[in-house]
Amino acid sequence: MSRDEGAGAGSILLAFILGAVSGAAVALLYAPASGRQTREYLGEKADEARAKAAEAAARGRDALNQGRETITTAIERGREAYQQARRENA
Repeated sequence: MSRDEGAGAGSILLAFILGAVSGAAVALLYAPASGRQTREYLGEKADEARAKAAEAAARGRDALNQGRETITTAIERGREAYQQARRENA
């Protein structure tokens, strides 16, 4: 008998990402660069991450809007076909 403890792929992926970020932060802190250089580097990487996140959010919104339009069109066509079938059978 096996039991599923509920550890889904999402939680495992999140743990992996958090571990990678933590490891990168520790590596940067022990890097042979000055504090100022390290802070500048971290600031640049944070800006890049923000830009990528904003771009991904915009793509997600576009995909969501396109999906809504597709569903709306499909529902309208389904209603029209239903009404036409009712008229033909009446």
